[in-house]
This record gives sequence, structure tokens and C-alpha cells, in this order.
Amino acid sequence: MKASQTLATNLQMVLTDLIELQLQGKQAHWNIVGPNFRDLHLQLDELVAAARAFADEAAERMRALHALPDGRSATIAAGTRLEPFPEGLTATKDAVKLITARVERTVQTMRDVHDQVDEEDPTTADLLHAFIARLEQLAWMINAETMTAEAAVSEPAQD
Repeated sequence: MKASQTLATNLQMVLTDLIELQLQGKQAHWNIVGPNFRDLHLQLDELVAAARAFADEAAERMRALHALPDGRSATIAAGTRLEPFPEGLTATKDAVKLITARVERTVQTMRDVHDQVDEEDPTTADLLHAFIARLEQLAWMINAETMTAEAAVSEPAQD
């Protein structure tokens, strides 16, 4: 199968945000300070590893479909849908919010292109499903670093 231009463009959007997510995750990893530093530091490495693996998988899928992935820094900077990560030291509490928002934005990119991807290539959509599930899990785990029991979503009452 050869990817249409639409499929190639959609996968490039996913790839771009995954590469940017791994870069921003590493930036946060190097510059966080404060309570729960070690836990968050390690979680950020876990996120970076996942984003890197997913980016590689997405790019290799593009090549399998005869599309050309573009991971050059200028392409990533120009095309990412993620907000820039602030420079300098970042408090762990702030980093949790910043990174969670970026993971959620990356997932939203995948959701935005999902239906078009699925229409043309359900196999590639299956990859997106796996990426989404893992990234949502990581976002939940990172966000839990600063949650309180009062702020957590409670289960609906069962009758």
C-alpha cells in the first residue's frame, strides 16, 4: 500500500508532535526543581522514552507506506502543535501541569487525524490507538504527582 498525501500529512503531524514532546520532556527533566523531584525526573524519562519509541514507530510506518518522514529540527519547530516549553528552572508542580498539557495536546493531534487515518489504513490507526492509550496513562501518572484526594475524580455512585 502507498500512503495518500492526506495520510502522509496526518502521520507527519503525529510524528512532529511526538518528536517535540520528547524534546520538551527532556528539557523539563533537566530543569525541574522542588518537591517530588526524583519521582518526576524519572517519570519524565519514561515519557521521553515512550515518545521516542512512538516517533520511531510512526516514522517507520510512514516509510513502509512509501511516505517520507521529516524529523529535521526546522520542520519540528515550524510544525508542532505544542506550546513552547519555558526556559530556565521549572518548579515540579508547574512542570507537571506543563508536561501534562503537552501530552494531552499530542494525544489530541492523534485524535484529530484518527478518522482520516482509519479510513485509509486501519493498521496505522491501530498504532495510534496504542500510542494514545500509553500517553494518556503517562499523563495521568505524571498529573497524579500534584493531585490531592479532594481534587481527584470520584467514581459515580453505584445503586
